[in-house]
Amino acid sequence: MSRLRILIIVENLPVPLDRRVWQEACALRDAGHAVTVICPQMRGYTQAEEVLDGIQIYRHWISDEARGMRGFFMEYTTAIWGEFVCALKAWRRGGFDVIHLCNPPDLLFLVAFPFKLLAGVKVVYDVHDLWPEMFEAKFGRRGLLYWAVRLAERCTLALADAVMATNQSVLAAVKKRGHKRDDEVFIVRTAPNALNTSLPADPKLKNGRRFLVGYIGVMGNADGVSYLIEAARHIVTERQRHDVQFILMGSGPEHAELLRQRDALGLQDCIAMPGRVSNEFLFTALKTMDVGVACDPINEYNDHCTMNKTLEYMAFAKPQVMFGTREGRFSAGDAALYVMENSAAMLGDAILELLDDEPRRQEMGRIGQERLRTGLSWERSVIELHRTYARAMNPS
Repeated sequence: MSRLRILIIVENLPVPLDRRVWQEACALRDAGHAVTVICPQMRGYTQAEEVLDGIQIYRHWISDEARGMRGFFMEYTTAIWGEFVCALKAWRRGGFDVIHLCNPPDLLFLVAFPFKLLAGVKVVYDVHDLWPEMFEAKFGRRGLLYWAVRLAERCTLALADAVMATNQSVLAAVKKRGHKRDDEVFIVRTAPNALNTSLPADPKLKNGRRFLVGYIGVMGNADGVSYLIEAARHIVTERQRHDVQFILMGSGPEHAELLRQRDALGLQDCIAMPGRVSNEFLFTALKTMDVGVACDPINEYNDHCTMNKTLEYMAFAKPQVMFGTREGRFSAGDAALYVMENSAAMLGDAILELLDDEPRRQEMGRIGQERLRTGLSWERSVIELHRTYARAMNPS
């Protein structure tokens, strides 16, 4: 495949914070392509333009992340406008052969459509999440706007020359909804790459306690962090265990509300919530943890999601407790203890079950690290990424 000019658009996270998008961009750069990324100004990444590791980045202003219908409208309206302005800038400065759309939302086809119609630019649709299921989980109901979301998904699928999904269940859904053939869709799994697992543990993170239980990731209303805080209350108050420290790392639209929940339960001393942290802090915390938690509740949306946190725990050989979502169970296999109901008390009991069984924790950590090194490795996904681009450029 000849050298391509590639424009990647992502709306819900900036790069390089979005690990999946950044790894894809770097893999395409390493294959000799010219890569530009458009993303929002948020979470500490506010520079409008920069070149990082040979990749051109344009960042645009966006309103606050959506928490209600009005916020939903404002976030995506400002995002689409900002992305279109940046795309025009990228076109004037050198053009592009491919637009790579990373959902959510599935409205990015509005940016790509004029370039495909007028200039024949190819479109790759990178399905991170099933947006209709995400919308329903976020707002708890269906209505006219939900069906508009379904229509946007169909429009994006129709526009795409090739589609890549994060896992098998997402691939099955987009094949059915978009009437795509097997040779038009590919699985490019999310997998951590080149994480620094050599940093030493820091016992101070345990706050004088025997165990450290950790969470990393977004703190939104679909991520279930409130379950983990309530599980910590169950551990401390109902089970009378005072030897467990919790560290919940990450930010998002629910972070302030979750802080209030923690404080209302009087758990400030045993739950640290530092917000967004540096990679060095994150990797040190991962090295120090005894157990990681993926508390995304079981629902139709999360059943289709491959969670970064699950794979990052595995990279650091950490056992984990999680609600038993379909793709979560596929990713972790025997490296996790599963709670098959959305119950904070059961989550807390499972955490204690693992903490009190050190040989089991060590074996689960070993299994997870080996599973990530082999069947779920990023190197395998890079092969599928290049196959996706080959299909987009030669849709015979």
